[in-house]
Amino acid sequence: MTRAELPLHRRTITVTAHEEGGEEIVVEAELCDERPWEASPGGVVHRMSLAVRVRLADMVITGADAHMREFPHAECPLITPAFDGLVGLSVAAGYNRAIQERFRGVSGCTHLYELTRALGPATVQAAISAGARHRAANGEPVHNPRATAGVMNSCHIWAPDGVGLRKLDRGWRPGTGPRPVPPLETFERHGAQGVWPS
Repeated sequence: MTRAELPLHRRTITVTAHEEGGEEIVVEAELCDERPWEASPGGVVHRMSLAVRVRLADMVITGADAHMREFPHAECPLITPAFDGLVGLSVAAGYNRAIQERFRGVSGCTHLYELTRALGPATVQAAISAGARHRAANGEPVHNPRATAGVMNSCHIWAPDGVGLRKLDRGWRPGTGPRPVPPLETFERHGAQGVWPS
């Protein structure tokens, strides 16, 4: 396969989360579509952002704000108020179905919809990070066994018989040790003595 010097298209999605007063987090996502080969005034085709405020106690969205900075049609920004419909949704339960019903297709904007899809799992990860940071600040162990429930069935590692739970059973504590976490076989060799690799 040969590759032209400049790419045809580049899509970048970034998600950043910040803590707000210990009880909420703000998660901001931005999508940028570029045509690196296109001369000015081309280049950036889409540049849109979506920010949500999420209550950590129940993972419910309490605020939403959509913006379009670069867009192809003058009417594109008219749809941004529809994304206020994120308020009241839980990012923990039924989120994917709810956003499909509200924002997919002609009810929304395909690019802002992509940001709603990215925000769900990123918000769950940010909440796990917020919990770990709070525990560390209070001198508590960073790992919270309840946090594992949030990742169960999310990938092959966290299948009910996956290596994540088997490593936990053999002494691994998330947030400690190297990344990537060593293979299960390493824990099976060392875990019996209560010592796991660092």
